Amino acid sequence: MIFCGLQTLSLVDFPGKVAATVFTGGCNLRCPYCHNARLVTAPADAREHYEEREILAFLSSRRGLLDGVVLSGGEPLLHEDLSDFAARVKAMGFAVKLDTNGCYPQRLRALLETGSIDYVAMDIKNSLPKYPLTVGVLGFDTAPVAESAALLMDGPADYEFRTTLVREFHTPADLLSIAQWLKGARRYFFQSFMDSGELIGSGLHGFSSDEMRAFAETVRPFYGEVSLRGVE
Repeated sequence: MIFCGLQTLSLVDFPGKVAATVFTGGCNLRCPYCHNARLVTAPADAREHYEEREILAFLSSRRGLLDGVVLSGGEPLLHEDLSDFAARVKAMGFAVKLDTNGCYPQRLRALLETGSIDYVAMDIKNSLPKYPLTVGVLGFDTAPVAESAALLMDGPADYEFRTTLVREFHTPADLLSIAQWLKGARRYFFQSFMDSGELIGSGLHGFSSDEMRAFAETVRPFYGEVSLRGVE
């Protein structure tokens, strides 16, 4: 595999773990608020490129210092050889977390069946009727996303769902629709939208901290746990 980024230390990307994060290039979606636009639209132009052997050598040097490794993107499940890489990382003694948009349920299922993934963070882009608008793909089929969500909720792996809230795309009604869809999910995170300066779209805005807290309280009865990220 070719990786387009490496964060050598993170205390927040893998709950309860000191981790490194590796970033794959490419994505099947074009969410206007995506903050990794270059990884999505032009991975060949990414500032960094690492061969798999370089990543594994780095991880080998961090045994005993890191608890886990996050596989992020882009969309990692675009890459058919991700399973082999995850198995190698797991064999080195690291816990492995996957960040995914849920569009590849069969690959997700196969990964979970190997036991190489310990934790999955799945992005929920919006209520199902508003997915095409939110992900920037006309006629987007939400069936694979729904299948992936059900797979996580019914499976043994630890997981979270998370939504980045953008004023131009999300309404309280949307959040209640998501809550009814995913009622009973283990944990749900609302993330505050931040303009990284490298977005796919433009003219987008986040919500205030008070609004974010109110959204969390509204949906709290539907989930095992509801928390906020990026909110002071």
